[in-house]
Amino acid sequence: MSLSLSPDSTVSEIANTLPGAAEVFRRHGISFCCGGKASLAEAAANSGFPLADLTASLQALVDGAAHDAPQETGALIDHILTRYHDTHRAELEWLIPLAQKVEMVHGDREEAPHGLAEALIALAEDLDSHMVKEERVLFPMMKQGGNPMIVHPIAVMRHEHDDTTALLRRIEHVSHGLTLPEGACGSWTALYTGVAKLTEDVVRHMHLENDILFPRFEAA
Repeated sequence: MSLSLSPDSTVSEIANTLPGAAEVFRRHGISFCCGGKASLAEAAANSGFPLADLTASLQALVDGAAHDAPQETGALIDHILTRYHDTHRAELEWLIPLAQKVEMVHGDREEAPHGLAEALIALAEDLDSHMVKEERVLFPMMKQGGNPMIVHPIAVMRHEHDDTTALLRRIEHVSHGLTLPEGACGSWTALYTGVAKLTEDVVRHMHLENDILFPRFEAA
């Protein structure tokens, strides 16, 4: 999916494609999970925030997204490997047990993130399978200059990004939009802070591949 800020674009499309959009929506009380089917225009109207101002905030993210990583292909791949692949694995390693702890300790509360640990485990398995394919097959092909057959593994990676996006929506749903209840403990706060950072990183990761790296080889 390419970035689009049309008033008719849905909130979920933008949140799952544009790095930083999720936080913009959260600041204005716009749900991109349960209310994610709403158009940008509808979301602005419902939140009472002018559409032009909301679009301007999102456009600033679009303008900045292209400068997030090195431009040269080899350096960009290395950046993705260290900044995203390694980081996702390291963060999920501590976020999953933390989610299990919060669910166990606060499971009697309605606001508890029931199912969050399970969703994070599913995300970890999804990402690891995806990243191993890139590390062992796709990225080495790209570093060797690519070939006419490279469009096929790229298509698979794009399809898997759609599956990852569905998992991000699931995480957003079971965590109630990562909204902390009043009086949340330190563990709960750390969990939601970590999950927000992780999910934002995953969106940035997919953006760099979908919109910057992959098109270089698809066009060729």
